[in-house]
Amino acid sequence: MQYTTSPLLASKTPVWRSKFIVGGIAFGFLVLAGRAAYVQVIGNAFFQRQGEVRYARTLELPANRGRVLDRNGLLLASSVVAPSIWAIPEDIERDDPEVRARLRQVAKLLGMSQKDFDKKLEDEDKTFVWIQRQVDEPIAKQIAQLNIKGLYQRKEYKRQYPEGEAAAHVVGFTNVEDKGQEGIELAFNHELAGKAGSKRVIKDRLGRVVEGIGEQVPPVDGRDIQLSIDSKVQFFAYQKLRDAVTTHKAKAGSVVVLDAVTGEVLALANYPSYVPDKRQNLTGEQLRNRALTDTFEPGSTMKPITVAMALEAGRIKPQTPIDTSPGRFSIGGFTISDTHNYGLLTVEGVIQKSSNVGALKIAQKMSPHEMWDTYTALGYGQKPQIQFPGAVTGRLRPWKGWKPVEQATMSYGYGLSASLFQMAHSYTAFAHDGAIIPATILKSPEPAVGVKVFSPQNALAVRKMLQMAAGPGGTGQRAQTIGYSVGGKSGTAHKQVGKGYASNKYRSWFTGMAPIEKPRIIVAVMIDEPSAGQYFGGLVAAPVFSEVVQQTLRMMNVPPDLAVKPLVVTDGVEESF
Repeated sequence: MQYTTSPLLASKTPVWRSKFIVGGIAFGFLVLAGRAAYVQVIGNAFFQRQGEVRYARTLELPANRGRVLDRNGLLLASSVVAPSIWAIPEDIERDDPEVRARLRQVAKLLGMSQKDFDKKLEDEDKTFVWIQRQVDEPIAKQIAQLNIKGLYQRKEYKRQYPEGEAAAHVVGFTNVEDKGQEGIELAFNHELAGKAGSKRVIKDRLGRVVEGIGEQVPPVDGRDIQLSIDSKVQFFAYQKLRDAVTTHKAKAGSVVVLDAVTGEVLALANYPSYVPDKRQNLTGEQLRNRALTDTFEPGSTMKPITVAMALEAGRIKPQTPIDTSPGRFSIGGFTISDTHNYGLLTVEGVIQKSSNVGALKIAQKMSPHEMWDTYTALGYGQKPQIQFPGAVTGRLRPWKGWKPVEQATMSYGYGLSASLFQMAHSYTAFAHDGAIIPATILKSPEPAVGVKVFSPQNALAVRKMLQMAAGPGGTGQRAQTIGYSVGGKSGTAHKQVGKGYASNKYRSWFTGMAPIEKPRIIVAVMIDEPSAGQYFGGLVAAPVFSEVVQQTLRMMNVPPDLAVKPLVVTDGVEESF
């Protein structure tokens, strides 16, 4: 058959059809050219981003968290490398007996039950799952040597706290993301954390880096924070506090040690405590930094302040007689009592014997406004200006609402509340020649500049009274130390329960300083609910004060100012509430 004779070929094709086909092909080329121009020129950035999403990743380069140091440069917190183990479950060949055996080794190394380990690999997300965060580096190396496909590691850091539970409430801790949660770790999180870096890389489907692209932004490590805390003083204070709480079967306790010259916090300890890097089953009782967060009615430790404000106002002198007979006083329908009828006392005797009646009679020489002004100047009813989270204001009602009985009870520490830290800080006015100085948790060796509250003469007069209170015939004799003169005031307060006071629950306090002529430290101790028979502050809290003062002054190389051994007290001590 000859194609030239085919009727189909012999027929003439319409010209419009040929033009239509050629035009359609040309239009198709134009569309493709336009699309290519759009992709390559106009929408180039968009398509490049979409492409990079499928193969390029931005890796975060973690910054090394700064260290927390004590005043002598000893470590309180530092970071160590702790790789985290993660997996792509769908890539793990669990049907292979050899792989299953290696996976059992991994579970054993991580301290996980096989059931929990398998459950993680059966997670709904088959492309990523954390197996365990922040694993010790030796264990991570053993896991890496097993060479299991689909099991990977990421470099991370874990915090370590060498001082453990002794400094836990000061240093605090971080979470698994290395962000501060409590204490200094929280207060200075921005400075400690630094700034993470980054780099762009190309990864394959298994998450492995094939090559780097673009410039790398290096991380900026966090800066170190040096505290005013002396780790040796901190440990000793914590140890003696723990022993006292245990011995007296108390609920809890706190100790604060301040440098009376610089305002630095040398120790801040609480019991019960916790180990910062082992926080399983942590309770609120352990976590609370009671010295800053809990407020109490301070009891008799307020009496020296009552005397100081009256001295400053010129209403009394140290030898002014105060009649406390018959050992009780009725006001506003309430009767305020002493433990004994002390009769006629001097102002010094009121502090030495801790007379409630004497304190309220001194307070009656003052106006509520005058008392409120002094309390406020000493920091009561105000949030402490210290670089620490959780510090509370306490309670000090406006003076215009005070009733006569409230003014009377405030003179000996009822009707207002304060934290142990506020109590210790207010006593800097006595130790620093009448000026209250700012407190700091950061190292600051320069002498602090204070705000005058009392004259140097009146501050010295109160220090002498505090020395009498801690000496023979006083309520705080067990505060005495070997080689150093001390002064301080004990306090015992009924615990408030609802709208009243519990008859058998107490808080025992002792706040004081040493040496008396030129105080170097202020120490405040609180024991909450002692229940082993003794509860007076002079019996429960004063011995802790004595031990902490003596050890701290020795560590600070403060020369002794006493040549003889103080009187050893063997008899029980009573004091007023």
